[in-house]
Amino acid sequence: MNETIRAREVRVVFPDGSTEVLPTPVGVRKAKDLGLDLVVVAPTAVPPVAKVIDYGEYTYQEKKRKNEAKKKQHRIEIKEVKFRPNTDEHDYDFKKNHAVRFLEEGNKVKATVFFRGREVTHANLGDKLLRQLIGDLKELGDPEGLPRMEGRTMHVIIGPKKKKVAAPKPKQPAAAEAVGEAQPAEAGGSSASA
Repeated sequence: MNETIRAREVRVVFPDGSTEVLPTPVGVRKAKDLGLDLVVVAPTAVPPVAKVIDYGEYTYQEKKRKNEAKKKQHRIEIKEVKFRPNTDEHDYDFKKNHAVRFLEEGNKVKATVFFRGREVTHANLGDKLLRQLIGDLKELGDPEGLPRMEGRTMHVIIGPKKKKVAAPKPKQPAAAEAVGEAQPAEAGGSSASA
């Protein structure tokens, strides 16, 4: 900004849109004459590009733009749903509905089955339960792997499916649709009278 610019010459963009390549001190003097500042906006260009603007307003707009970008971001969180190997049907449905809600919000779901005592010998029950959950949620999310056993727990992480953006179909004019609809009726009418 102003005197801190190190380049010998800069491409100066004035408020009216005109540009000139000037020695830096001359560009700073012209900016001061307009009551504004000379701010480098593209330091890697040859020569560097500098705008004649109000620096306070420029920093305010930059800060505002960064905040807007931050608001539009969505952080994906991992929500956990815990099961036991002998979870009843109603409890399973209740927890599955939580997983559905989490996936619809765009979060990942970590489904975990805890084994206590001798239950760990029946790991196949936990595997069956998690595979059933994966099957029930296949329309909303994809598993990031197969169910994995770690110690006395078995888990799988299910991520939300990417939403496909459908291309908008071009609309036909209303007059063309009316003509298109009238033709088949006429053709049908002429064959009936013949």
